[in-house]
Amino acid sequence: MSRTDFNTLLDAGVHFGHLKRKWNPKMAPYIFMEKNGIHIIDLHKTVVKLDEAAAALKQIAKSGRRVLFVATKKQAKEIVAEKVAPVGMPYVTERWAGGMLTNFPTIRKAVKKMATIDKMLGDGTFNNFSKREKLQIERQRAKLEKNLGSIADLTRLPAALFVVDVQKESNAVKEAKRLNIPVFAMVDTCCDPTDIDYVIPANDDASKSIATILDVVCAAIAEGTEERKLEKEKEAQESEAAPKKEAKPRIKKAVKAAVDAEEATVAEVVAATEE
Repeated sequence: MSRTDFNTLLDAGVHFGHLKRKWNPKMAPYIFMEKNGIHIIDLHKTVVKLDEAAAALKQIAKSGRRVLFVATKKQAKEIVAEKVAPVGMPYVTERWAGGMLTNFPTIRKAVKKMATIDKMLGDGTFNNFSKREKLQIERQRAKLEKNLGSIADLTRLPAALFVVDVQKESNAVKEAKRLNIPVFAMVDTCCDPTDIDYVIPANDDASKSIATILDVVCAAIAEGTEERKLEKEKEAQESEAAPKKEAKPRIKKAVKAAVDAEEATVAEVVAATEE
């Protein structure tokens, strides 16, 4: 059964593309028609592509890996933070820091620096600094929190990238492709879908359209996470219920081997003496 339907996407305005003169010919397979100089996206194809992307994201979540969401455009920031945070996935809604993927160790150092500042605040060390130093540290902490706070628990490279606007987040897409990280994206009629592994043809400008697509995607991730949790609980119950193997046979074998070895040694000594 499909995770969404034609009418839901239609009501959200997912079908509205860009002006015909701004289109990218590579998006032709996903365009239904042109109306009043605006391209209309084929929502039947959007439904299919959205289901494919959701199924893949569910499997990633089920395997315990992370998906990094990227949406720095004004109308997508709050929506992404609101939808993605509850499913426990990292996201970037401020400026994309160059090298966030390709130079990941440096980014992790910055995150650790933030953790160090928090530790100083907690153990009282912060009070030993002068007023000026405190102000500098607080500003640095606020800046780090703004840019990296949402990826603080991302300890290794993500298994996939989800992008809302391919053109605006082109640097993120390039870094992901360089590292062979699969990219899921909402792709409008003015964008190039070439580097996108899972294309979701959709209006990436309207807030309602973005929210509708993210609802489906986040629901799939939540399902995958829940299934992983249930499987782990089941495995734990089975391991507790399983009878412990008897150690006696193993001990008997070890004793017999030792006795055999001792007898062999004695036999060798006797033989040597007789000679």
